[in-house]
Amino acid sequence: MKEIEYKITDPNGIHARPAGVLVKTLKTFGSKVTVFKDDKNCDMKKLLALMGMGIKQGDTIKIQVEGDDEEACAKTLLDALKENF
Repeated sequence: MKEIEYKITDPNGIHARPAGVLVKTLKTFGSKVTVFKDDKNCDMKKLLALMGMGIKQGDTIKIQVEGDDEEACAKTLLDALKENF
């Protein structure tokens, strides 16, 4: 299992358009991807659940990636976070 901690820097937090691209990218991997914020968590491959987390600028999230392709999935996810959020 890979764990990533990331601080959101985008003024809009995790918002619809880039989140949709992120979810679409994650769905190409077989690994399970779970995001945690405070006492909430969700499957990061589900757009509505991800948007429902209410992740804003300045929030630090923890992400767990687990599966056969977790290394590649975690790297792609981190790159996408740095580029969009």
